[in-house]
Amino acid sequence: MSTDQYDIVIVGGGSAGCALANRLSTDPGTSVLLLEAGRTDYRFDPFINMPAALPIPIGNSLYDWKYETDPEPHMGGRRVFHARGKVLGGSSSINGMIFQRGNPMDFNRWASDPGMETWDYLHCLPYFKRMETCLAGADLWRGGSGPLKLERGPGTNPLFGAFFEAVQQAGYPLTDDVNGYRQEGFAKFDRNIYRGRRWSAARAYLDPVKSRKNLTIETLAFATRINFEGKRAVGVDYVRGGRLSRSVRAGEVILCGGAINSPQLLQLSGVGDESLLRGLGIDVVHHSPGVGENLQDHLEVYIQHAALQPVSIAPGLRMRARPKIAFQWLFGHGGLGASNHFEGGGFARSNDEVDWPNLMFHFLPVAIRYDGSQPEGLKTGEHGYQVHIGPMYADTRGWVRINSTDPRVHPSLRFNYLSTPTDRKEWVEAIRVARHILGQPAFAPFNGGEVSPGPGVETDQEILDWVAADAETALHPSCSAKMGVDEMSVVDPLTMKVHGTEGLRVVDASVFPYVTNGNIYAPVMMVAEKAADLIAGNTPLEAVEVPYYRYRDHTPLYPPGDPRNLTPSRGLEG
Repeated sequence: MSTDQYDIVIVGGGSAGCALANRLSTDPGTSVLLLEAGRTDYRFDPFINMPAALPIPIGNSLYDWKYETDPEPHMGGRRVFHARGKVLGGSSSINGMIFQRGNPMDFNRWASDPGMETWDYLHCLPYFKRMETCLAGADLWRGGSGPLKLERGPGTNPLFGAFFEAVQQAGYPLTDDVNGYRQEGFAKFDRNIYRGRRWSAARAYLDPVKSRKNLTIETLAFATRINFEGKRAVGVDYVRGGRLSRSVRAGEVILCGGAINSPQLLQLSGVGDESLLRGLGIDVVHHSPGVGENLQDHLEVYIQHAALQPVSIAPGLRMRARPKIAFQWLFGHGGLGASNHFEGGGFARSNDEVDWPNLMFHFLPVAIRYDGSQPEGLKTGEHGYQVHIGPMYADTRGWVRINSTDPRVHPSLRFNYLSTPTDRKEWVEAIRVARHILGQPAFAPFNGGEVSPGPGVETDQEILDWVAADAETALHPSCSAKMGVDEMSVVDPLTMKVHGTEGLRVVDASVFPYVTNGNIYAPVMMVAEKAADLIAGNTPLEAVEVPYYRYRDHTPLYPPGDPRNLTPSRGLEG
């Protein structure tokens, strides 16, 4: 076993790990080692780089860790599959490329917890702006010179036009930018796509700095344990290429494995609930009962319709069409292969009791599941369309708990989906809102009828039974090692250090105290950007004073001074 020494060892080359490796190696006097258990993200791999190929890596052991939950008691004992990226760039190399910051009030909710005051929206906004190049245009709310390039969906398919007209007919507003002044409403979406290629965290943050002499990147490096001297983390054991055991010394260890792997590695290394650890014969370094608890996620379903007109992208799914799509993408990065096809959607409230949107919609101009299957009633290649829908703030809570001392054994995962009255209530509301939109006159020329769940699912109980049997995760696990200062908090919000230890930090989705109301990639990257300053000892970026839409405050629907505020809106202004 050989041993090397680095100032900083980052465990996990996923979204947050890539950002930290870039920012913390800016100082040439700081040596940084980035360990990634998966393989490299080959530039020539079309299954990573072609946006439309996104279903292929999911479920493929070359790209995906292929987690699944324990039997979920409120979903008929189903095990719910959870894809997690097993490649440099992590899940940003296999995800749907939808870029959603979350609502400003999400971060104000974070900041309402003791010790979290500097995580409010106006403190986080400068980091959102620093990390992005919004190709639709920089402004008070959007960045224009960051490493993450964001293209806005063209939304030119006529089904998108029908969708945006239908939401207005249903009483919901359009918005200019769901990541800008006002999230609530419907719009074309930003995507992590640039010139027809996926723009992952590895592409954005690692590719420009790989040649730095003080940055070492090791792939196929599976971390098995954090080494401690007393309460101080001093290094990491890992297995290289599945065979060679190595140990590395570190001035600091930063875990960036995500909401499943980071708590798993903490527990394997003696940081967690002492009763769990002692039951497995693990020496306790620090009793931290919150490690692995507070696990949150988004669950979603598809409301799918047949299309009367041949306007969907379904013909591109036929085997005989795929060579042409591949040719167009390989030799010009154009055609159907150059889009993730999640080009629009929006945010709405399922009832007037909530203060900001608790529903997210993704519209897709085809009726298909992630695994490539189509609903009953549609043959392969037949035209259809669908809305992805689900509540964003379920009050359900789950856990990540190791059940073996072998780091290769996946931990016990349970999210407790559908386990609370509020969650079940909002699920019924979500389905009814989605159906209300899809039933508007704008869809009349296209609407060939709902094929999933279909007319046989109507009552509240029928809806809940269908959700329990059919729902999938939206792949947003988070909050399992939350920031805060209470006894269930794991990470200090001012330093990102693990409470009760020295030389050990966590920076990834696990540190969220509450899940945000959209896809979590953007807030993960914001957390990493801010954490880089906290870890490096840089002066944090100052909070900015910009207006943003707040429903309960009767904030103008559009930015102050916009003449559209003088025109009555068809939507929900508060």
